[in-house]
Amino acid sequence: MAGGDKSMKALREVWRRAENSLCADCGKPDPDWASSTLGVFICLSCSGIHRNIPSISKVKSLKMDHWDDAQVQFLAKHGNAVTKAMYEAHIPIYYYQPTYNDCQVLREQWIRAKYERKEFTELGKQLLYTDGVKEGILWKRGRDSGQFQPRKFLLSEREGCLKYFTKQDAKEPKINVKIDVINATFQPEKIGNPNGLQITYLKDNKTRNIFVYHKSGKEVVDWFNAIRSVQFHYLKVAFPIASDNEIKSRLTRNFLKEGYMEKTGPKQREAFKKRWFTLDHRRLMYFKDPLDAFAKGEVFVGSRENGYSVQKGLPSGTQGNFSWPYGITIVTPDREYLFTCETEADQLDWITAFTSIINQAMTPQEYAIEAYFKFKS
Repeated sequence: MAGGDKSMKALREVWRRAENSLCADCGKPDPDWASSTLGVFICLSCSGIHRNIPSISKVKSLKMDHWDDAQVQFLAKHGNAVTKAMYEAHIPIYYYQPTYNDCQVLREQWIRAKYERKEFTELGKQLLYTDGVKEGILWKRGRDSGQFQPRKFLLSEREGCLKYFTKQDAKEPKINVKIDVINATFQPEKIGNPNGLQITYLKDNKTRNIFVYHKSGKEVVDWFNAIRSVQFHYLKVAFPIASDNEIKSRLTRNFLKEGYMEKTGPKQREAFKKRWFTLDHRRLMYFKDPLDAFAKGEVFVGSRENGYSVQKGLPSGTQGNFSWPYGITIVTPDREYLFTCETEADQLDWITAFTSIINQAMTPQEYAIEAYFKFKS
C-alpha cells in the first residue's frame, strides 16, 4: 500500500472514532474539517473561525486536503476528547456553551476563549465575567428615537440587579432591574448588528425590551456571561437545595420562536392585523414592530392538563378578513386566540413550538403568572 493510501486509511480510522463524530466546538454532526495544530475535528462554519486565528489553529479539509503522516499521528494522539479535556477542563457552570444553532459572535468568542485566551485550562482562573460586578458602556437603542446611544451599564451581584444610566456622571439610574426577572438573548439580525443583544425584563409583570450592542464581540459576550454568573449566584442563595444543573436551566434562554403572524381581536370579527410575535416560554407577546420596547399584548400559554391546546386551522365561520391562509387556534380556558401564517412551514413551526410548551407541566411560579393574566383580563 502506497504511503499516501496508508495515511488516508489511518486518517479515516481516527475520523470514525465516536468522540470525533460531532464538531468539537458547536456539536454539529459529521465534521469534515480538522485543526492540524489543535487536533480537533470541526465543522465548516467553525473552521472559518479557526482560520481567523492562524497563530493558534491551522485547519484543513478531511476530504480535499493532503494530510502527511505526522499530521495524522497528531490527530490520532489528540482528537476531540483529549483536546476538550485540556481546553474545557474548568468551564464555569453558568458559562453559555453555544451550539451550531447560535450566532457567529457567540461561537467565535467561545472558540477564542478556549484556544486563544485559554480561559478554562486553570481551576479558579479570574475572568472578567466572574468578578460579581461589571461596569461599562453599551450602545442602547432609544425607545422613541430608534437611535443607538452610549449608555453606562452596571451589573452587581451584591445588589442582585442591572442598572443603566442615561449619562456617565448620573447618580441615579434610569432603570434598576432585579436580576431574577432578566433574560438576555443575542439578536444580530433583528437589531441589525452582529453583536446585537436583546435584554428583557418584567416590569409590573409586563415584558420590557432593551436592545444593545458593543463593537467588541468579546465585550458583549462577557456582558452576557456576567449576567448569567450573577443570576446563578443569586439563585443559589434563593434556592439552596436546588442542584447546579437545575439552576443552570433557569438562566438566560433563547426564545422558542419569533416571526410575523396575523391576529384578530377577542370578538373574532375584526380584520386580522400583521404583528411580530415572540414566544418566550409561556409568554406569547406581540408587537407592532420587532424592535418595540413594549408588547402590545401578551397571551399566557399553559399546559394541556389545564385546558390549553393548539389546533391547526381556524374555526369554521371565522369572520375577520385575513390575507394569510395558514391558520392556528390557541385554545385557553377563557377564550380562543386566532392567528394566520404566511406559509405552511411557518404554521407547522409555530404549532411545534406551542405544542412543546403545552405538553409541559406547569410550575408553581407559572400558576401564579397564569392567575395574573386571568386577573388582568
